[in-house]
Amino acid sequence: MLYCACHATYRGATRNHEKGKNHMSRVYNFSAGPAVLPEDVLRECADEMLDYRGCGMSVMEMSHRSAMYQKIIDDAEADLRDLMGIPSNYKVLFLQGGASQQFAAIPLNICNLPGAHKKADYILTGMWAKKAFQEAGRFIDAQAVASSADETFSYIPDCSDLPIRDDADYVYICENNTIYGTVYHELPNTKGKLLISDVSSMFLSQPHDVERYGVIYGGVQKNVGPAGLVISVIREDLIAGEDIADVPTMLQWKTQADAGSMYNTPNCWAIYVCGKVFKWLKGKGGLAAMKEVNEAKAKILYDFLDESELFKGTVRKQDRSLMNVPFVTGDADLDAEFVKESKAAGLENLKGHRSVGGMRASIYNAMPVEGVEKLVAFMKDFEAKH
Repeated sequence: MLYCACHATYRGATRNHEKGKNHMSRVYNFSAGPAVLPEDVLRECADEMLDYRGCGMSVMEMSHRSAMYQKIIDDAEADLRDLMGIPSNYKVLFLQGGASQQFAAIPLNICNLPGAHKKADYILTGMWAKKAFQEAGRFIDAQAVASSADETFSYIPDCSDLPIRDDADYVYICENNTIYGTVYHELPNTKGKLLISDVSSMFLSQPHDVERYGVIYGGVQKNVGPAGLVISVIREDLIAGEDIADVPTMLQWKTQADAGSMYNTPNCWAIYVCGKVFKWLKGKGGLAAMKEVNEAKAKILYDFLDESELFKGTVRKQDRSLMNVPFVTGDADLDAEFVKESKAAGLENLKGHRSVGGMRASIYNAMPVEGVEKLVAFMKDFEAKH
C-alpha cells in the first residue's frame, strides 16, 4: 500500500484506483506550475516506466537518435498540429530553456531578419510580460505601449488603438497571466504588425487561430506537461535562412528547425509525456470541447466568489482567466489560515504568488470538476466559520 504524509489528514478528496489496483490518495493540486497532469496519462507513464512497449528500457534511457524515439517526437508533433490546426508554413520546435529563454530568442531572431528595425512594442499585463520586455530591452529598442501596472495588473488594457510604431518589428503579449489571473479575451489590434504571444498558462485550454500569430509559444509545465520544455510554433519566414552573426547557436531558431528539434539531446521525457497529453486532449474531443469544460469549471468558482461575503476575486470581471483564479479575504492572517486549513483538507497549493499574496486556484485542463466543487464547498464552510 502506498502512503504519503497527506493521507492521514486528507478529508473528503480521496480518489481510489479501480478495484484490484494499489490504493493511493491524490490531493486536488491547484499549483500554478509545475501543475496537475491527467491521471490517465500518469498511469500510462507508470506502466511504461521500466519497459517502453517491449524495448526493455524507459524513454528516459533510450537514445534520442533511435527510430523508437523518432516516432515518439514525430507523433507528438503530428498530434499537436492536429489539435491546434497548425498550418504547414509554421514550424513546431520542442525547446529547452523554458519560456524565459524565449524572452531573448524572440528579439534576437526576429529583429535580425533582413529589413528589421530592431524595434518592438510590448503590452505589460503582468510579471512575465514585464520580464520579456526587460530582456528584449537588452538587445533592441523595446517600448511599452500599454500597461495595467497602475492597478496591480488586475485588468487588460484597451488594445483597440495602441500607439504602435510604424517601424515596430512585432507586438508582444503574455496572453494569460498566471500570477494575476487575467486573460485577453480578444487579441490586440496590432495594426498589421506581427503578434508574438506567450500562452504558457493557457496552452491547449482553448482553440487558437494560429495564423493570427507570428509566434505562439509556451512553457508546458503549467497546462501541458512536466517542467523543462517550451513549445514554440513559429511562422517559417521568421526563421533566418542562415546563421545570424553574434547570436548564440542555441538561441537561433534555425538551429533546431533544421534539426527537427534535435540539434542536441532534447528533453525526451517531457516530449514523451506531452505527446500523451495531446492524445488525451484529442480523446476528450479537442480544444473546443476542452474550452467548454474549462468555462464550466471556472463558472463554479467565479459564481461563488461573486456571491461570497468573505472571499473576493481580484480581477476585473471581463478580464478573468479560465485557468488562474486569484482571490483574497482582505485579511492576511485569515488568508494564511485558509491556506493552512485547505492543505489539511487535501486542497494543495492554494497560496498566492509571493509577489501578491492571497490565494490562487489554478484550474488547468487536468483539474477535474470535482476538484473545483470540493474547493467551493470548503470555501463555504470556511466562510461560515469566519
